[in-house]
Amino acid sequence: MAEAKWYVVHTYSGYENKVMLDLKKTIENRGLQDQILDVSVPVQTVTEIRAGVKKQVEKKMFPGYVLINMIMNDDTWYIVRNTRGVTGFVGPGSKPVPLSEEEMDAMYNGPSEILLDYEEGDTVTIINGTWKDSQGVVRAIDLDAQTVTINIDMFGRETPVELGLTDVRSDN
Repeated sequence: MAEAKWYVVHTYSGYENKVMLDLKKTIENRGLQDQILDVSVPVQTVTEIRAGVKKQVEKKMFPGYVLINMIMNDDTWYIVRNTRGVTGFVGPGSKPVPLSEEEMDAMYNGPSEILLDYEEGDTVTIINGTWKDSQGVVRAIDLDAQTVTINIDMFGRETPVELGLTDVRSDN
């Protein structure tokens, strides 16, 4: 018997979860659990910082794509390809290409993201600490150290101040 491999299926934008649920239902109804082993929409937890508030949200890693661990044969190809919302397998022409082990490892062991509502050059307001309610311009962002350096006007001079990412709020 052939070995199951991971394949990537392209879907209409926003239909990833619907395709996943429809495929799982079809697999159950037709008793194909031994041929189509898993269907998933990869998500990652991302830290968003908006208005100085840190929040964990889940974002789709690959919008418009669904991963399927399956044994490729004519039946499984047909079932997946003819699921509503699926536009096709990823690969040249109509030949699906499985993901390598390295690609799967990189996908699930990649770095997490921090999304900010400000960037270098933006004007921000400090919302915590000694400089609370002061405004300044973002000069540098260090995601590893989770700090932001802004220039504030102190006694007529621009002075750099280093703060935590959540200590400032975008004025945009």
